[in-house]
Amino acid sequence: MIPVLDGAAPVSLADMREVAVRLLEPAHRDFVEGGAGDERTLRANALAFEGARLLPRVLRGVGPRDLTTSLLGDVLSMPVLVAPTAFHRLAHPDGETATARGVAAAGTVMVVSMAATRTLEDVAASFEDARAGSAPGALWFQLYPQPDAAFTAALVRRAESAGCRALVVTVDSPVLGRRERDLRNGFLDLPPGLACENLRDPTGRVRSIAMDDTLDWDRIARLRDATRLPVVLKGVLHPADAALAVECGADAVWVSNHGGRQLDGVPAPLTALPAVVDAVGGRVPVILDGGVRRGVDALVAMALGADAVAVGRPVVWGLAAGGEGGVRAVLDLLRAELDTACALAGVRRPADATPDLIAPDLIAPDLIAPGATVRADRGRPW
Repeated sequence: MIPVLDGAAPVSLADMREVAVRLLEPAHRDFVEGGAGDERTLRANALAFEGARLLPRVLRGVGPRDLTTSLLGDVLSMPVLVAPTAFHRLAHPDGETATARGVAAAGTVMVVSMAATRTLEDVAASFEDARAGSAPGALWFQLYPQPDAAFTAALVRRAESAGCRALVVTVDSPVLGRRERDLRNGFLDLPPGLACENLRDPTGRVRSIAMDDTLDWDRIARLRDATRLPVVLKGVLHPADAALAVECGADAVWVSNHGGRQLDGVPAPLTALPAVVDAVGGRVPVILDGGVRRGVDALVAMALGADAVAVGRPVVWGLAAGGEGGVRAVLDLLRAELDTACALAGVRRPADATPDLIAPDLIAPDLIAPGATVRADRGRPW
């Protein structure tokens, strides 16, 4: 079903959000929309993009744009991925299986949350059914390494067996952030009939995700050695950590502050991006999420060095507003906006965007970290 707002199809993600918030239960809406603490970081994520200005080039003769992207061995229809978000059945009865069908139809990556309310295997089957063979797109799996090493290993094997193409290891959550909307609402567990299906042990008991404050670089290195899948480290903001990630064998670095849901007061990912790109030095891809609400946001991030961006909340909005069709509509809106932005900026491919498209004196003052440089010539072996 394609969502409708006051009799017309949404023409922006803001429209999609307006449909979704009317439909979601208040506590569930706050779970999707909320952040940690005073939500300073949540607000900063979107405001960072408002502080950046493109300086378009003209008369470049770009012709038809090419949004296809190669990432970790897979071809995608565009450099916009779907970030892991929990509990999709709060938004729609089909939950993550509907999301999977919408993302597969759009030809991009869906990162299945470890806290999904559908099993990884069911999500993978839905994704492949909708993907139609060799069409673009891929399924990745989010992993919170658990203190129980055997259970973590079993999750990795499940991801491999289900056909996932990468592991996205979330590293910014040694403890759970204080999400005050959830505390006020008493939203501390899923409603009856819903569960984190990927956390069932062999007896059928559903475990709780353990936020592990003992997780360190040694365990990441052991995980890297224990799987044949590419390992993406998600939740990196500090350039020194980005460099360590590459040295540890990470196949990609994902710049994120968990959508403002963990440590309040940290910078927006767009603010941290140039220094992270500088530290990575082109050795692995860099992905960014947090505050991306327009196709032009994706182009700004790529001009500053990202190889792809990801969206989380907007996909849940689409799911709540229209199920599979709403998810597809969100991604189609972003694709159309990115195509238009590329044409108007004089860029044929988003990967060709360079820092000269953004003038430093038109960027929010804290966007460029002191001493950071952004490589204008970014070769992409991936």
